[in-house]
Amino acid sequence: MNRAIIVGASSGIGRELAMLLSRHGYSVGVTGRRRDLLADLAGNSSGSIIYEAFDVADTNAMQRGLAALIERLGGLDLLVISAGVGHINADLGWEAERETITVNVEGFAAAANIGMQDFLAQGTGHLVAISSIAALRGGGDAPAYNASKAFVSNYMEGLRHNVARRGLPIATTDVRPGFVNTAMAKGDGLFWVASPEKAAKQIYGAICARKSHAYVTKRWRLVAALMKFLPNSIYDRL
Repeated sequence: MNRAIIVGASSGIGRELAMLLSRHGYSVGVTGRRRDLLADLAGNSSGSIIYEAFDVADTNAMQRGLAALIERLGGLDLLVISAGVGHINADLGWEAERETITVNVEGFAAAANIGMQDFLAQGTGHLVAISSIAALRGGGDAPAYNASKAFVSNYMEGLRHNVARRGLPIATTDVRPGFVNTAMAKGDGLFWVASPEKAAKQIYGAICARKSHAYVTKRWRLVAALMKFLPNSIYDRL
């Protein structure tokens, strides 16, 4: 049986993916800050889901919590890091910027490091990070959020390069969702908004195919291609 941990499964994409993996025979461990939501997820799953409650911003607590889940699962084959925060913060309030950086950069990197150390020790595994289409360019309405997701995507590329040079069969998947109907989807003018269920299905497909990159939903690849080459003179007026 495959063993998976999803960091950030209290709600949204993480919760839907946990249920989907469980239905496909995975033994799943989930984390989040809200113990009651994790207990509800475990209680309503048709498969095996266990949980540990902690805040990814507390890297020491996360180390202990992930270690406990790995031990309870009897090992780890797949780690999905879905935890994250985002704020519309055009006024550049520092507390919102600080929280975004702490969770999306430091918390993410600490979780990824724990997973990769385990995978390197056993010589195999699969690390998945939920980044964002926002990773492609800076954003004036949410500078820290876009920058933090750029960190996630570049860190994942660095890990892919690292394991490729070692010649190890460790997969890394950088998932870049567009708008998904969760609490993270903020602001006006949202379009192509996917349900968490649809997003989870496409992410599961990317996991099964061991893709290095995946846009969710797939049509966002078109936006990505445009964003990469859009001149600053045009981008700055959007």
